[in-house]
Amino acid sequence: MGDMEMENGATSLFEPSIDDDDNMSDVSDVDDFAKNVMVSPTEHQFTTLHNRLRERLLHGETIYEIGVGESEEPGLNEKDMEASIATLEAIATSLNAQCVLLRERTEVEGKVKEFLVRKEADQEDFMEVRVAVVGNVDAGKSTLLGVLTHGELDNGRGFARQKLFRHKHEMESGRTSSVGNDILGFDTIGNVINKPVHGNLDWTKICQQSSKVITFIDLAGHEKYLKTTVFGMTGHLPDFCMLMVGANAGVIGMTKEHLGLALALNVPVFVVITKIDMCPPNVLTETLKMIQRVLKSPGCRKMPVLVQNTDDVVCCANNFRSERMCPIFQVSNVSGENLNLLKMFMNLLQITVCPDLSEPAEFQIDSTFSVPGVGTVVSGTALKGTIRLNDTLMLGPDQLGNFIPVPIKSIHRKRLPVKEVKGGQTASFALKKIKKQQIRKGMVLVSPSLNPKACWEFEGDILVLHHPTTISPRYQAMVHVGSIRQTATILSMSQDHLRTGDKATCHFRFIKYPEYMKDNMRMVFREGRTKAVGAVSKIYPHVPIEQSSRHQRVKKSNQDNALHATGHHNEPQKASKRGRRRRGPAMNRGDLQAGIEQLETNTFEVVGN
Repeated sequence: MGDMEMENGATSLFEPSIDDDDNMSDVSDVDDFAKNVMVSPTEHQFTTLHNRLRERLLHGETIYEIGVGESEEPGLNEKDMEASIATLEAIATSLNAQCVLLRERTEVEGKVKEFLVRKEADQEDFMEVRVAVVGNVDAGKSTLLGVLTHGELDNGRGFARQKLFRHKHEMESGRTSSVGNDILGFDTIGNVINKPVHGNLDWTKICQQSSKVITFIDLAGHEKYLKTTVFGMTGHLPDFCMLMVGANAGVIGMTKEHLGLALALNVPVFVVITKIDMCPPNVLTETLKMIQRVLKSPGCRKMPVLVQNTDDVVCCANNFRSERMCPIFQVSNVSGENLNLLKMFMNLLQITVCPDLSEPAEFQIDSTFSVPGVGTVVSGTALKGTIRLNDTLMLGPDQLGNFIPVPIKSIHRKRLPVKEVKGGQTASFALKKIKKQQIRKGMVLVSPSLNPKACWEFEGDILVLHHPTTISPRYQAMVHVGSIRQTATILSMSQDHLRTGDKATCHFRFIKYPEYMKDNMRMVFREGRTKAVGAVSKIYPHVPIEQSSRHQRVKKSNQDNALHATGHHNEPQKASKRGRRRRGPAMNRGDLQAGIEQLETNTFEVVGN
């Protein structure tokens, strides 16, 4: 909200908002407010503080600190603290929110307390935070998610992860090969809602009882599934990234690859070290040193913070928005050590970017299904705007670059039927009169007012992270832009050749079919061990082939009319090849007579002999 940061990372409610010009008249009255302003505020002060808290609750929650003022020693005595808490609870109740004490500390002049203020969400309008789970193979990603979402500790032999696998070969090998989704629900005061029934989670009941839902995007760690992991990071639009590291293995394999991918996509990262119950202390120390060395390297420039208690959790949650801090958790899925700190941190994660709901709707598709009795169902993420039941959106582009109108038959969020979806939320739509074969990953549903255009060609500013030799024009590789995943060719470059570490503007062309893209979209360019990142800088709109063929038909019709006008249409036409093959070559009268005479001569010679 643009509030000034305090030394411990929290923000004070009565500090002025730097970028809030509309309410400067109100803010100017509270600029000189002391730390005891909440003790007995006047009517004007109460109204001003009410408006400020309402603005900070636009994202659904905020962390509010009592006992800190401008140019004063922090701390309040017990009587003033009780009065300030009563004022905060009165303001929160009027905004349909609840206050939960997070931590308190003793300062020079008394106590300072921090509260989580969270709005009570409707059954159909819960907050959603997406967390991508990445890391090297066998780091314990699926096991940790099984423990967090089902509330049962692991037995050390893969008990927890069996509840999350979707395919038979995943259960047999113990390795994730697809993009999995799991949820963790929190109520208004921060309690976990997940309660499995007969070993299964009822997503509908969890979403109805939750004010905040964490969606875990479980990605693959093995190198041969890298393209699936890249698609999960780009297509599912995670808000945060949880990097898993095995304490006994350390930073090996794909760990650095996944970390670099998260940094290239500007996704905030926090690290979770697993298997600390089976790891010797000296090996764990070496793993921590290696992680800190990687995070402090020039490529990352992160500030690692080892989380050991609840105060560290609150401090990290407050400062995590700066994208410089990188919290490090040490957990055990078998003994349950420090899992409460990780759950508390998940509960305090806040989304800082709020999409504009007044803009035309855009929805990108990342999965398609065919549900018996329902029809074709697509799932994905709403990028902006609001999509309501029975709205008609434009689906495309198809293989010819066209968009077709499609009505929305039903909407589900986390298996819960809803009436609308807002920007930044994931959902599933049932479409009318559309077959599954007509839809592919990378297509979009957009508002007709946008007049969407597909593109075959585009320009992008890229940075080559790694390439064994040189990249030249006509080089082909896989391009990931949002949920788009397609091979593209480099037609031209601003430089003759590109090597590792080079930057250039490249002109790309898709191989198979056109796609819907917009400027400034993040892109990942990869092929084997070659990796490049960048952003789309220019789009070349494509004219659908139907329009061009219509022009060709008009041109041909005009040529036919010109032939009729000159009289050439009365000339005899040649027989078709099939007719000529069936009838054989034409024969005149002279050739026929010569053939008869030759036949008679051959007959007489045979009789004479």
